[in-house]
Amino acid sequence: MAEHVLEIKDLTVSYRRVPAVHHVDLTLRCGRCVGLLGPNGAGKTSFLKALAGLVPMETGTVEFGGHNHKRGPGSYTAYLPQRSAIDWDFPTTVGGLVEMGRYSALSWWRPFRQIDREKVDKALEAMELTDLAERQISALSGGQQQRAFLARSLAQDAHVFLLDEPFTGLDRPSQDLFGQILKRLAAQGNLLIVSHHDLRMVPALFDEVILLNGELVAYGPTQQVFNEETIARTFGTHTFSGART
Repeated sequence: MAEHVLEIKDLTVSYRRVPAVHHVDLTLRCGRCVGLLGPNGAGKTSFLKALAGLVPMETGTVEFGGHNHKRGPGSYTAYLPQRSAIDWDFPTTVGGLVEMGRYSALSWWRPFRQIDREKVDKALEAMELTDLAERQISALSGGQQQRAFLARSLAQDAHVFLLDEPFTGLDRPSQDLFGQILKRLAAQGNLLIVSHHDLRMVPALFDEVILLNGELVAYGPTQQVFNEETIARTFGTHTFSGART
């Protein structure tokens, strides 16, 4: 069904006329957790930001639900930046952060409604953060911070989640819990595109992988596409040895 497909056609992103992502074509279906893999400087962040509408596309279109969105699929998409890019000293609580996910559904004259409160509460519960709703975001652990931003995306009613290196800096228990949450979201019919650098974790985390190095190198089910040949084509001197990239 069209509403369950993210269609990316001829996507190019350039900075000062220097392409970061070259003419990428992909069809991604909801209900999957997709790993976005490539070396530093491969264009992974630019790719995610273009899908989110945060940077302009030089060429190409993005369609979701059969609708063309020149700057990305709009409110259906949630972008979670790298944790280092977020001001964690911003004075808000976990609950306040998640409430921000409802703002796009409100207008200047419409107050916060019961349905908005219910969506916030449901998102907090889904991310196991209900007991932390009154805690300042600066007081959270790394894993809790990532779950708080996912909760905000759930409150937004997003269907496409774009996560930029979400596992970076998390300890192993937090990584395991976060991985389980991503799989749960995919099983509920959402599409997750997750940039990631630890090749050892890829088979356990992702249903499919996108291998990107400026251009699209390969895309498909992890068991078929994630192999020594495609890793070498993507990373050059790196091979499928479990090395971090």
